Amino acid sequence: MLELTNELGNAVLTTGGALNDPSAAAALAVGLAALGAGYAEGGIGAAAVGAMAEDEDLFVNGLILTVLPETLVILALVVVFIVG
Repeated sequence: MLELTNELGNAVLTTGGALNDPSAAAALAVGLAALGAGYAEGGIGAAAVGAMAEDEDLFVNGLILTVLPETLVILALVVVFIVG
């Protein structure tokens, strides 16, 4: 997956899109942040469901840990509004 994101970043930067238009770089940042958050939520969600299957009192902790990576995407969207 890291090789794919590396190639995507190189393709955007070498075609001149991100160098001439800051919104293209911001869009790339939001996309990569969303990809990373989704990857993190997959592992965290599986662990949270497993923990809740054993002890239902861990629901709040699992919910907080599952939502935590989404803050990365929210911060990336803030960057888009600042740049654009």
